[in-house]
Amino acid sequence: MDWLTEYKPTFKKYTKEFYGTNGLNVPGVTTLTGEPMGGWIQYSFGPTVGAWLGQHFYLHWRYSMDRDFLKNEAYPWIRDVAVHFGELSVIGEDGKRKLPLSSSPEIHNNSREAWFDEMTNFDLSLVRWTYAHAAELALELGLEEEASKWSSTLKEWPEYAVDDTGLMLSPKEPLNQSHRHFSHLMAIHPLGLIDFSHGEQEKAIIEKTIANLDATGSSQWTGYSFSWLGNLKARAFDGEGAAKALKDFATSFVLPNSFHVNGDQSGTGKSNFTYRPFTLEGNFAFAAGLQEMLIQSHTGTVHIFPAIPKDWKTVGFSRLRTEGAFLISARMEAGKVKWVRIFSEKGGEVRLKNPFKDKKILIDPDTEYEWEGDVLLLKTTPGQEIWLNL
Repeated sequence: MDWLTEYKPTFKKYTKEFYGTNGLNVPGVTTLTGEPMGGWIQYSFGPTVGAWLGQHFYLHWRYSMDRDFLKNEAYPWIRDVAVHFGELSVIGEDGKRKLPLSSSPEIHNNSREAWFDEMTNFDLSLVRWTYAHAAELALELGLEEEASKWSSTLKEWPEYAVDDTGLMLSPKEPLNQSHRHFSHLMAIHPLGLIDFSHGEQEKAIIEKTIANLDATGSSQWTGYSFSWLGNLKARAFDGEGAAKALKDFATSFVLPNSFHVNGDQSGTGKSNFTYRPFTLEGNFAFAAGLQEMLIQSHTGTVHIFPAIPKDWKTVGFSRLRTEGAFLISARMEAGKVKWVRIFSEKGGEVRLKNPFKDKKILIDPDTEYEWEGDVLLLKTTPGQEIWLNL
């Protein structure tokens, strides 16, 4: 993010020259000083690259609760991306905004067919994420007029394309064959726009979408596909599925020196790709997937051990960071959570879905708390540590 902030003027110059907008985008492939390098045009010059990077700014704010960062870096970045989308977009026949051209990396590779005349779920999820979070951060900063503007603009964009198989590539094209890149699923993970916490309708979309991935098979997947699937299944609270996907990645697409090499090295037929280009993203996604199995906080409520396989009877972790700047440790023995420790860096309320079997919990006597259904609301002060025990 320091690098992105340093070269923001370079990115704005590129955005003005290439797209003709006053906002912000970033080349998908750049030099070390931020100039575009080229490559497959759908991702090297994709119009939503800046939005995907914007999530990193947002998450840094949420995980650190650094208000100076929010004011000086996170909100300005996301705001400028929103300006870019507003100026670049056109009105479609349905009266909704859309990008002049849309894509879904790396669907149809680098062919003409890789461009869509309707919004893909990939681009749409990034656009919708940008406006929703621009409004959220503006409101956090007390900029009510700007927040209202972003909320109103969000309503001018279409809804996601969905059919009986879940999320589609675009309104006219479902995913009906194996493909390495789950770009059409951005709304589920990593963006968290479609989530189990939003009710049965979105739960059904997620379940159908993942079932379709399983049904189309992994013949055209690379290593990162498996680690991404691990994250998706963890978000669906499928511990067995998440663990299997991550194990498949680690045992078949990683060399003994820990390098992720894209192709299947196991000879077990998990993928038709058997080549060995060294890339980094699969390893990072593996680590992220494991953490999603152990703890989740993207909904504003912390879930402890949300996606653990049934045969993981003894599990623990130490000081994993959640949104709200809380460092949390926990221990499970014989399949039961024994204790949870919460360290609050910045103070504020932590919402914890009860990880114990009932509400008979030992809580530090000086801790202010209340129950909201099965969610424990704990009031914290900066530097406070709270122990929860059976």
